[in-house]
Amino acid sequence: MRRPDRLLRVCAPLELATLAVLLTNLGALHLQAIASTVGPLHGCAYLIVVLTTAREPNADRTAVALSAVPGVGGALALRRLTANRAPLTRG
Repeated sequence: MRRPDRLLRVCAPLELATLAVLLTNLGALHLQAIASTVGPLHGCAYLIVVLTTAREPNADRTAVALSAVPGVGGALALRRLTANRAPLTRG
């Protein structure tokens, strides 16, 4: 099988990073400019992760369900997709 889509490999950590920025802003800074900038970026990364995971040819229902978990779901789905790859056969 092939590696997971590059878009998924880029957006999964981006989703986690933007969530960390949003939570830090919520807990300490309370700056509206950060929330209004990073919030939509996080939402787009989240949607891209879920949709890209669903389009993967080796994605099962568990991988798609994991991708829907906010923040860490993309990383978990990426890990599952990588584990679902067919092992190399010796011959």
